[in-house]
Amino acid sequence: MSRRSWGLTAALALAMVFAAAAVLVSSGGNGSAAEAKPRTPEATSADAGFARDMATHHQQAVEMSFIVRDRTSDEEVRRLAYDIANTQANQRGMMLGWLDLWGLPKNEASQAPMAWMGMAMEPGADGALMPGMATNADLNRLRGLGGRDAEVLYLQLMTEHHKGGIHMAEGCVRRCTVGPEKRLAQGMVDSQHSEIDLMAQMLRKRGVTPKTN
Repeated sequence: MSRRSWGLTAALALAMVFAAAAVLVSSGGNGSAAEAKPRTPEATSADAGFARDMATHHQQAVEMSFIVRDRTSDEEVRRLAYDIANTQANQRGMMLGWLDLWGLPKNEASQAPMAWMGMAMEPGADGALMPGMATNADLNRLRGLGGRDAEVLYLQLMTEHHKGGIHMAEGCVRRCTVGPEKRLAQGMVDSQHSEIDLMAQMLRKRGVTPKTN
């Protein structure tokens, strides 16, 4: 199994469990046969849009984390990269599993990224599709660095990535209707705020002042 499938098998298994729970919770029934029939989100809903967009957002975080693990021997950074890659690969598997269970496409060509938040975006410059995402040039630069330089760039890119992810997750907390998905989104907000604080400390240890905005 390749490194890029790291944790994905378990993630997909968990996804089906959580997806089933998501559909049952979304049914809102009171026990009658008619009301017990699951109601699944529509393709243009916030629930589906968040699952699609955040799965893409998470995929880049996993990619960046694998890159830096190859570019540094610093155990603190490697441990953070492992945690982010493992967590976001599992969350990505859950969101893709929900889309499968709902019978919805993982890519919705008729809907621009972030349309579910009322802020449909044109594809950003050089591959940055959504808030906080790194450009292709950023990723290539990270691949070309090593040691402290790679650590600093990774921490800076991942901090911005988390800020964008928090913005999206907060949107789901406000707009999504499926209980387990809303709880997952709130968990992302909480954990990524904590990781931003940790990465700020790690940047300061390397003599770099984190951005405050």
